[in-house]
Amino acid sequence: MNDPLFDARQVRRAFSRAADGYEQAAALQREIEARLLDSLTFHTSTPSVVLDAGCGPGRASAALQRHWPKAGVLALDLALPMLRQARRNAGWRPFARRPQPLCADVRALPLAGASVDVVFSNLCLQWVDDLPAVLAELRRVLRPGGLLLFSTFGPDTLQELRDAFARADAAPHVSPFAAIAQVGDALMHAGFRDPVLDRDDIVAHYRDLPALMRELRALGATNALAARRHTLTGKARFAAAACAYDAWREDAGLPATWEVITALAWAPQEGQPIRAGGMDVARISAGNIPVRRR
Repeated sequence: MNDPLFDARQVRRAFSRAADGYEQAAALQREIEARLLDSLTFHTSTPSVVLDAGCGPGRASAALQRHWPKAGVLALDLALPMLRQARRNAGWRPFARRPQPLCADVRALPLAGASVDVVFSNLCLQWVDDLPAVLAELRRVLRPGGLLLFSTFGPDTLQELRDAFARADAAPHVSPFAAIAQVGDALMHAGFRDPVLDRDDIVAHYRDLPALMRELRALGATNALAARRHTLTGKARFAAAACAYDAWREDAGLPATWEVITALAWAPQEGQPIRAGGMDVARISAGNIPVRRR
C-alpha cells in the first residue's frame, strides 16, 4: 500500500483555521466558481438533489440553491468551521429552502448510491491522494445520467514558488497536481461518459514572497504534504527562497501561476459498461430485467 500523499488531518486543520478570513482572500476561487456556475446550463432538467463537494464558506451552495430553488442542496466540507460560515452565507429567506450542511470526507461520502443528480465541486479534488478512487465515489452517488462538474489545479500551479523553494530547500513545499490528461484518464477509469475538459492559466502578482505566503495561509492552502518538514522554515531558507523567487519578478510584481482545469462529465446510464477491476462491467437493476412467464 502506497504512503498517503497528503496529511488529511493537516488539510482539515488548515481549512478550519482559514474559515473566518477565507472570503476576503478568495478572489481567484470566486472567479473559477463563477465559470463553473455558468456551465450549469448543460443540465437542462430540474434536479432533486445537488451535492456541493468541498463547499468551503458556501457561496456556490447558495448559488446552486438559487438556481434550483426546489432542489435539496447538500453543502459538504471536511472542515466544520467552513460549514458554520456556509450556514451564515446561506442567508435567510422565508419559505425558501436552504443548503443543508454535511461534515464529511469526499473520499467516503455518507450518501446512498444513485441518490444525487448533480455533483458540483470547486477546487477541492486537488487535496485528495487517489483521484480515480474519489471520482469513482462521486460516480457511485450519482444517478444514471447525472452531471459531474468540477475544477482542480494542474501541475503548473505555483511553479514559480516550487522552483524558488527547490533552490533553497530539499523538502517539498508545493503539492504535485494532476495534469489534464491524468484527470481525463481518471474520469474514464471511473466510468464517466462524454467528458469535456478545459485548462487555463491565471497569473496573479504579489509584492514579495511574504505577501503570497500570507494569502495562501488565509486560503488554507498551506503545505499539507505527508512528507513535508514538520518544523518551521528557518529564516535563512526562507530568505534564500525569496531571493530565488525574485528572479521571476516582472513589472507587476512576483508572478504566481494557477493552472486551472475544469471538467464536465456524465454518469453512465443504467446498463452501460464501466471500467471496474480492469474489466468492463454492466449493472442492471433486477426489476428492469423482463421475465417471460409460461
